[in-house]
Amino acid sequence: MEVCEAIYARRSVRKFLDRPVERETLRELCRLAAAAPSAVNRCPWEFIAVTDGVVMDQLRACMNYGKYNAPAAIVVCGNMHRALEGTARMYWVQDASAAMENILLGAIGLGLGSVWLGCYPMEHQVQVVSDLLSLPEHIIPLGIAYIGYPAEQPAPRTQLEACQLHFEGYTPAGQEEPA
Repeated sequence: MEVCEAIYARRSVRKFLDRPVERETLRELCRLAAAAPSAVNRCPWEFIAVTDGVVMDQLRACMNYGKYNAPAAIVVCGNMHRALEGTARMYWVQDASAAMENILLGAIGLGLGSVWLGCYPMEHQVQVVSDLLSLPEHIIPLGIAYIGYPAEQPAPRTQLEACQLHFEGYTPAGQEEPA
């Protein structure tokens, strides 16, 4: 699958087959995640792969919008010991988000489905996931990618509307460049 095709095909999957995801596949998704760009090459990410049914059930129970039947998950976290200092510290969010997107794109390329569940910046979600996975204080969960073999195939798409694209500066609504 070529890159642009994979980007359009990447859709949130919320129904999965009852088929386990192999550890090596999860390892490969984490390698793809770690190929993402990061500010000053700090790579402030950590990944927790989950396949144990009991832990998956606990994740489902603690996530506000995560009741889906995925057989596996990758929790993408920021390691504050590796994050930049000062006002640039929050770049860890962008770095971890780029890693998450690589997981989602890698999943579609490997014939898997995925859905991104957010944790950060919702303090309650961060705390319950941190407690569940015994994360040390300097490791902050950004989000969870549920991973599995899809039981549904949403159609490829883009959601770009003409009024959302601006050239050479912001153009107020109604004054867009002609198509």
